[in-house]
Amino acid sequence: MRHQGTAPDGSVALPRGGVGEALLGRLPPLGLRLRSLAPAELGARSGQAALAVLLLGVAVVIVFSTAGSSILVPRSGAVFPGWEAGPLHSLFGHPSLSDGTMTIAYSALLVLMLPAYACALLAARSMSLRAIWIAVAALNLILLLGPPLQLTDVFNYLGYARLGALHGLNPYTHVIRAESFDPVFRFTSWHNLPSPYGPLFTALSYPLAWLPLSAAFWIIKVATVAASLGFVWCVHRCATLLGRDPRPAVLLVAANPIYLFFAVGAFHNDFFMLLPAIGAIALLLARRDRAAGAVLMLAVAVKFTAILLLPFLLMGARPPERRLRVLAGVVAAALPLAALSLALFGFTLPNLAEQSSVVTGYSVPNLIGLMIGLGGSTPGLIRVLGIAVVLIVLWALRRRDWLAGAGWATLALIASTSWLMPWYVVWALPLVALAGSRAVRRAALAFTVFLVLTFVPEWGTFLTAHGIDPMSTPVGQAASTYQQHLQK
Repeated sequence: MRHQGTAPDGSVALPRGGVGEALLGRLPPLGLRLRSLAPAELGARSGQAALAVLLLGVAVVIVFSTAGSSILVPRSGAVFPGWEAGPLHSLFGHPSLSDGTMTIAYSALLVLMLPAYACALLAARSMSLRAIWIAVAALNLILLLGPPLQLTDVFNYLGYARLGALHGLNPYTHVIRAESFDPVFRFTSWHNLPSPYGPLFTALSYPLAWLPLSAAFWIIKVATVAASLGFVWCVHRCATLLGRDPRPAVLLVAANPIYLFFAVGAFHNDFFMLLPAIGAIALLLARRDRAAGAVLMLAVAVKFTAILLLPFLLMGARPPERRLRVLAGVVAAALPLAALSLALFGFTLPNLAEQSSVVTGYSVPNLIGLMIGLGGSTPGLIRVLGIAVVLIVLWALRRRDWLAGAGWATLALIASTSWLMPWYVVWALPLVALAGSRAVRRAALAFTVFLVLTFVPEWGTFLTAHGIDPMSTPVGQAASTYQQHLQK
């Protein structure tokens, strides 16, 4: 039963007339609104303008990235074939900027995307679902037309595939340098790092090794964008099954600048993990418990970090009899996946330990290490943070809202890694978008802002010019030397 003085939305309802109305009448136009503590929502026109800014920003970046070699495309100064540049190459002429100007312009554009993203979120409920989906599809398709932005991971995927399928070398025990004669080598970056990718993804990539490099490259790009759209559709489906408006959830994920420029724009294989992971949540919400457990194992076989979702999936499976069905699905899928891994790779596993020992300057562990006088992200600090993550997971499992708990646990996992990359936040976005907790959404959005600001190219240039370098300590220099070895 609702209290007499409470409105249906949970806000305070002041009586009409008398003191209540008088007080409201005296409030300044922009003063504190007592009726609601929620953020003000914007209208459809504001939302459409925000989406237009995102579309324009993505289009501008793609036009410049396809025009010729630039800081937007790694190694493009040395090798930049037309099939990598994409179909828009030379379509708009050859707009070019100096590296310094491009760095400033691209950094400013990324920062500008943040208020556009915020406006889109505030206007989500004012826009039609159709308009939102058209914008999401258009953003993904525009990015498909361009080359991989800022990173070379898509070529590393092909490098590991060709290492195993063409050259008969186990990518979990051998490195890409072993195929330095292969055409893919000049596009790759991690030359001395055994593959950290899961056995299912590696096995599925093997057939691409037999295709021309250009064809394999475009198949991965198309598959990545298709997986991205499928992943967003799963977020939409989950919101619907939860009885919630899917528009804010879809935009929180798919309008995020990191999702656009660092995840889709770089064609990361994270979507091949996220699609089955969020698909498993959708299946659980539809009470298809065995299928949920089985599909989650597909995500784990692509990237092992998806295993973090399993205890929360079990918490969401109520009554307890449903948990047994989820576990039955887990076992049913895990056995053939393990057999596949053994058949192709023996008892070797993805090289997660070596990759996790690399450090980025603005990772949370490195910043904590600097603040407490350790000089950066030390192995001891990483172990302590690992224990902290376990404690946070145990705390999160006690929450009634298991999706919020999964969001908190995922954010903690991301924050604890010394090799922090901006697109990792996409792992948490669908969970916080579907959760009932505002606090976890605010934390994810704050983390998004932090990652954008610390990973824009101009940030490092600006700080270095002012004598600030988080990798200048002995710990940081040792980590940088090790990273150079892996890339040499």
